[in-house]
Amino acid sequence: MITPQALVNAGLYPNEQRVIQEAMRILWQERPKLRIDWAIHQYQTDEISLAKAATIAGVSFDRMKEIFIDRGIQPRLGPETIAEARQEMEELEQALAR
Repeated sequence: MITPQALVNAGLYPNEQRVIQEAMRILWQERPKLRIDWAIHQYQTDEISLAKAATIAGVSFDRMKEIFIDRGIQPRLGPETIAEARQEMEELEQALAR
Protein backbone atom coordinates (compact mmCIF):
# COMPACT_ATOMS: atom_id res chain seq x y z
CA MET A 1 0.00 0.00 0.00
CA ILE A 2 1.22 3.48 -0.82
CA THR A 3 1.64 5.74 2.19
CA PRO A 4 1.22 9.51 2.32
CA GLN A 5 4.90 9.81 3.21
CA ALA A 6 5.87 7.84 0.09
CA LEU A 7 4.02 10.39 -2.06
CA VAL A 8 5.81 13.22 -0.26
CA ASN A 9 9.18 11.48 -0.71
CA ALA A 10 8.46 11.15 -4.44
CA GLY A 11 7.97 14.92 -4.62
CA LEU A 12 4.31 14.61 -5.58
CA TYR A 13 3.04 16.52 -2.53
CA PRO A 14 4.68 19.03 -0.20
CA ASN A 15 3.59 17.21 2.98
CA GLU A 16 1.42 14.40 4.33
CA GLN A 17 -1.37 16.78 5.30
CA ARG A 18 -1.86 17.81 1.67
CA VAL A 19 -2.00 14.15 0.61
CA ILE A 20 -4.69 13.44 3.19
CA GLN A 21 -6.65 16.60 2.32
CA GLU A 22 -6.78 15.67 -1.35
CA ALA A 23 -7.65 12.06 -0.57
CA MET A 24 -10.55 13.21 1.64
CA ARG A 25 -11.76 15.70 -0.99
CA ILE A 26 -11.81 12.98 -3.65
CA LEU A 27 -13.45 10.50 -1.27
CA TRP A 28 -16.20 13.05 -0.54
CA GLN A 29 -16.74 13.65 -4.28
CA GLU A 30 -16.78 10.00 -5.29
CA ARG A 31 -18.86 8.61 -2.41
CA PRO A 32 -21.97 10.77 -1.85
CA LYS A 33 -23.50 8.13 0.45
CA LEU A 34 -20.52 8.59 2.75
CA ARG A 35 -21.29 12.33 2.99
CA ILE A 36 -24.90 11.53 3.85
CA ASP A 37 -23.93 8.93 6.46
CA TRP A 38 -21.44 11.38 8.02
CA ALA A 39 -24.06 14.15 8.09
CA ILE A 40 -26.52 11.82 9.84
CA HIS A 41 -23.88 10.79 12.37
CA GLN A 42 -23.05 14.44 13.06
CA TYR A 43 -26.75 15.30 13.40
CA GLN A 44 -27.34 12.49 15.88
CA THR A 45 -24.18 12.92 17.97
CA ASP A 46 -23.15 16.57 17.74
CA GLU A 47 -26.59 18.13 17.47
CA ILE A 48 -25.92 20.05 14.28
CA SER A 49 -29.00 21.47 12.61
CA LEU A 50 -30.88 19.78 9.83
CA ALA A 51 -29.75 22.60 7.52
CA LYS A 52 -26.09 21.99 8.43
CA ALA A 53 -26.58 18.24 7.89
CA ALA A 54 -28.03 18.97 4.44
CA THR A 55 -25.03 21.16 3.61
CA ILE A 56 -22.58 18.44 4.68
CA ALA A 57 -24.51 15.82 2.72
CA GLY A 58 -24.69 18.03 -0.36
CA VAL A 59 -28.47 17.80 -0.62
CA SER A 60 -31.37 20.22 -0.16
CA PHE A 61 -33.03 20.81 3.20
CA ASP A 62 -36.18 18.99 2.03
CA ARG A 63 -34.19 16.05 0.67
CA MET A 64 -32.32 15.74 3.97
CA LYS A 65 -35.66 15.62 5.82
CA GLU A 66 -36.76 12.82 3.47
CA ILE A 67 -33.53 10.90 4.08
CA PHE A 68 -33.99 11.18 7.84
CA ILE A 69 -37.58 9.99 7.63
CA ASP A 70 -36.60 7.11 5.31
CA ARG A 71 -34.03 6.04 7.90
CA GLY A 72 -36.42 6.34 10.82
CA ILE A 73 -34.83 9.49 12.24
CA GLN A 74 -37.21 12.13 13.55
CA PRO A 75 -35.99 15.53 12.34
CA ARG A 76 -35.68 18.23 15.00
CA LEU A 77 -37.59 21.16 13.57
CA GLY A 78 -37.27 23.91 16.13
CA PRO A 79 -37.93 24.01 19.86
CA GLU A 80 -40.41 21.51 21.23
CA THR A 81 -41.51 23.59 24.21
CA ILE A 82 -41.97 27.25 25.07
CA ALA A 83 -39.12 26.93 27.58
CA GLU A 84 -36.78 25.70 24.84
CA ALA A 85 -37.86 28.56 22.58
CA ARG A 86 -37.19 31.09 25.34
CA GLN A 87 -33.79 29.52 26.02
CA GLU A 88 -32.89 29.76 22.33
CA MET A 89 -33.96 33.42 22.27
CA GLU A 90 -31.88 34.21 25.36
CA GLU A 91 -28.84 32.52 23.84
CA LEU A 92 -29.33 34.41 20.59
CA GLU A 93 -29.70 37.73 22.42
CA GLN A 94 -26.51 37.03 24.39
CA ALA A 95 -24.63 36.14 21.22
CA LEU A 96 -25.82 39.31 19.48
CA ALA A 97 -24.87 41.46 22.47
CA ARG A 98 -21.21 40.38 22.24
